[in-house]
Amino acid sequence: MNAPRAATTSAQAERAMLVAERFVTLADTLVNDYDVVDLLHRLTNASVELLDVTEAGLMLTDPQGRLQIMASSSEATRVLELFELQSREGGPCVEAVKSGQPVSVEDFGAVTPWPRFADAALRSGFKSMHAVPMRLRENTIGAMNLFNREAPPLDTAEQRIARALTDVATIAILQQRSADRTTIVNEQLQAALNTRIVIEQAKGVLAESGQVTMDVAFNAMRRYSRDHSTKLSETAHALVHKSLPPAEVFGL
Repeated sequence: MNAPRAATTSAQAERAMLVAERFVTLADTLVNDYDVVDLLHRLTNASVELLDVTEAGLMLTDPQGRLQIMASSSEATRVLELFELQSREGGPCVEAVKSGQPVSVEDFGAVTPWPRFADAALRSGFKSMHAVPMRLRENTIGAMNLFNREAPPLDTAEQRIARALTDVATIAILQQRSADRTTIVNEQLQAALNTRIVIEQAKGVLAESGQVTMDVAFNAMRRYSRDHSTKLSETAHALVHKSLPPAEVFGL
């Protein structure tokens, strides 16, 4: 009679432990001169692992106030987010940044304020999503998109975890020790955007060299960076400038 309850309690305890471990992992990246882009990719991957979602993506505003794609758990998610940015009607992530409040879409098959984005999401196999703003007090610097192939998107408990995860990244990006806060933050965001461009170029180099998908290429690059204790941006730069052979990244 008590077996189901015991099993449920055990599963909850294991999940709580995993959540704690992932927060520690994220916190461990917050050292001096940390890699913002790598942090954001860790955030999207942790979100997919910890929450009942299929994919995750993250956008940040650049110094000119424009949203830019910074991290995604898959190439398909990145393409969908790019569609959202290029569409005049916007989408849930854009709305979350504008309002500073979470935005949920329980069913893309129902009427939404973003019909074109909803159609694109359905074609990509997603039925629902939850957008979480990256906000600290009056500052909203971006948002994280959490996509699901089922509906509804997230329950209340998981929404709280999602918000906590984004808070970690937001605080990390906004932290600074200078009195000139705006200048420092803009420099950080611009540097992260520049790094993202180099990473995309490096993914292309690896994908072409190894005849693999962009997802496989990116995972290989992240694995190489972790194994060699180097920043993701440094690995990408070395690949683009041909000082690191693609074969070495693939372990060949």
